[in-house]
Amino acid sequence: MATYKLQVQLNEQRADEWRDVVGDHNEVLIFTSEATARAKLAELYPVLVRMEELGADRKRTRVVIANPYADIDKEKEE
Repeated sequence: MATYKLQVQLNEQRADEWRDVVGDHNEVLIFTSEATARAKLAELYPVLVRMEELGADRKRTRVVIANPYADIDKEKEE
């Protein structure tokens, strides 16, 4: 099962620099549902998400698979 994390670009000058969104205890926020992750992203960064939806700004937020190799790792363990 895939897990998802949130990333944001806070430095407009560095388009290649993405940072993981962390919670209260400085841990990366991980979600089991992409829809839940997207809802949390909109909750935490409403202005950036809305500007992207309207096409008024370039993409500065994203939801990505936390560990794209999780299925491969699981198969290796079995």
